[in-house]
Amino acid sequence: MPKRNRFAWSNQTLEEQLQMAHHASREDLRLMARAFDWYTDHESVLNWMMANKSMDLASAITVFFNGDPARFNYVSKRGVPLEHRCATKLLDNICLRINSGFYRASNSVRVDNRQRLDRWMMFQQADRIEGRRGRWILDEDIVQKALTPSDPTPEMRAVAELRPQEPASMIETGAVTSAIGRRI
Repeated sequence: MPKRNRFAWSNQTLEEQLQMAHHASREDLRLMARAFDWYTDHESVLNWMMANKSMDLASAITVFFNGDPARFNYVSKRGVPLEHRCATKLLDNICLRINSGFYRASNSVRVDNRQRLDRWMMFQQADRIEGRRGRWILDEDIVQKALTPSDPTPEMRAVAELRPQEPASMIETGAVTSAIGRRI
């Protein structure tokens, strides 16, 4: 797979970018979305990536803020300049997917630039107190899932219960050794 640096990605045609995204692994797709340049790259490619079920919640939040939503948060849909309408529509879709629970939290992926997220949530809370509303309101409970490691799902607990356990009799007789080779 070609390198994902901005220079190589930005110099590709729309078709090449789409082909690269379609053939990317789950991890590569996340990295490409996070590295997407909202000013030069093809938004339809990012739209496809963000509609993919393999995108995680922390990456979606990171991509949302990479799109600089503060520029148009208090501008009506009709007030957005024509050249930015595709980007704001994409931000609409990402926000809707975040709030609907489309993206799942992952313990191994973190939100980039946490300060942007914290500042956004602070302004969102201030807006609520003052009776204002921005265009994009992130669900605080869902955003929190991206920041807090999740408990194991019922499926994960069921798999853990199926793993073979050391019989108690082996532990009592000292037949089990620890990871450093000592008898327990």
